[in-house]
Amino acid sequence: MEKKIKVGTLISGGGTNLQAIIDAAHSGRISADIVFTGSDTPGVRGLERAQKAGIDTFVVDYSKIIRSCKKGIEDTDLPEDFDFEEIKAKQRLFKTGIPENQVRFFLKSRAMAEKALLDRIRPYEMDLLVLAGFMRVLTPYFIDRINTVPGRHRIMNIHPALLPSFPGTDGYGDTFRYGCKIGGCTVHFVDYGEDTGPIIGQKAFEIEDTDTLEDVKRKGLTKEWELYPQCIGKFADSVLPKD
Repeated sequence: MEKKIKVGTLISGGGTNLQAIIDAAHSGRISADIVFTGSDTPGVRGLERAQKAGIDTFVVDYSKIIRSCKKGIEDTDLPEDFDFEEIKAKQRLFKTGIPENQVRFFLKSRAMAEKALLDRIRPYEMDLLVLAGFMRVLTPYFIDRINTVPGRHRIMNIHPALLPSFPGTDGYGDTFRYGCKIGGCTVHFVDYGEDTGPIIGQKAFEIEDTDTLEDVKRKGLTKEWELYPQCIGKFADSVLPKD
């Protein structure tokens, strides 16, 4: 029997990258089985894609949790293993000068959501966690509980720009507005910063003078659907025992 890695996936929306990964796994182009798909948003199309493929799904409603946190967070609400000072010292998401109360609320509210996410993930045996359009920044609280072996990254993300250029939420838009003639996408491992982890692979495309932002996004998505399965396959090849 062919050896395969077990992959967990997280999404927030339509799941087109998820579909590309599902197709690659089902066709045997990558040695991977997708064991679950989780979403931070109920009712999104990506959950339907996973269910159609026979993949377990779940939802951890981040928005609902964060709304609840705005009413107040008691120490008893937080995970027992949450240490604010430790997480604050590790994170590289906030620039110097951000008010302490904002940092405190963000890290505490996200820890509550991430604990709920971890509770849903833990029953599964998983080698790699793939963020397939998961639109939530992960904090050190979550990352450290997935990356349990020092120096071994197990969370993979795709970004719509050629990192380290244009990190953040609007990579294709930033690329287009800057006037770049080359755009692209990047698959990288997740670390404590925003889009700062080690790069696994990239694909580029030309931006013509007549291209609109929608053209750039379309070209980029086409490259993403090629790149993400390739990078998962690369990871699988690196960890699976050789015959």
